[in-house]
Amino acid sequence: MNLLAIGWEPELRGLLTVIISVVILMGSIYMIMATNMGSRLAFLVAITGLAGWMMLMGATWWIYGIGLRGPDPSWQPVPGQTVLQDTEALRSAGILEEPLAVPDDATFVEEAALVSDVLLDEGYVLLDPASPAFGQAQASASVYLEESGAFATGEYAITDIFDIGGERYPRIAGRDELDFFAFWHEPHYVVVEAAPYVQVRVEDGRAPVSPTIDDTRQRQYVYMVRDLGARRQPAVVLTIGGGAIFLSLCYLLHRRERILNENLANAKAVATA
Repeated sequence: MNLLAIGWEPELRGLLTVIISVVILMGSIYMIMATNMGSRLAFLVAITGLAGWMMLMGATWWIYGIGLRGPDPSWQPVPGQTVLQDTEALRSAGILEEPLAVPDDATFVEEAALVSDVLLDEGYVLLDPASPAFGQAQASASVYLEESGAFATGEYAITDIFDIGGERYPRIAGRDELDFFAFWHEPHYVVVEAAPYVQVRVEDGRAPVSPTIDDTRQRQYVYMVRDLGARRQPAVVLTIGGGAIFLSLCYLLHRRERILNENLANAKAVATA
């Protein structure tokens, strides 16, 4: 590539690398076959082999979820109801089925505990802070909290995450381990509880104190829905597309061979007569 004086543009160099690799690898095979069976038939055989290889590679990627991948699963905000700043907003968003009866003298800590009890009664599951699911939801919720301006970085802690939905169906005999045909799923939601920290004053030359949760301020909640993504979609398209092309070309080769045999048989019959 340096000989071609194009090392200054990585995109162009990468594109030319692919083009040259295809020409050398595929072109060399085509050239060898063309010397034995003619240019047209060699091209048909070579392109059939390429389509078959693409089908097998796509199937491998499809099975293992590797190679050319689509978007990974992620937590997405519920439009217009992502950051909820009080318990009344939880009711308006449809998270709480009934209005929450909060005593007038209840503290914000007691109010948060009341919300937690109601969510658990409605079927939500409290995630383990050590679980990977907790970490993924925590990371996504932090982004939405800071983007909305509710908190700045380091001003809050994610205290609890409540999870509901996401069940796959149909399952054979209702058993979880027999989910081979469970292609559908219920919507999957989480409600993330964020508690503000007591403002810490930083003094030069002294280590900052450990932050503590401010019990005199309102807890806030982040409402998110799970997007399952399309990780295997490119592999599926490659497998089906490559398979269709491969089968079509195989049919063309078969048809060509049949017509050739018929013509040879007719020619032999004419010569014999």
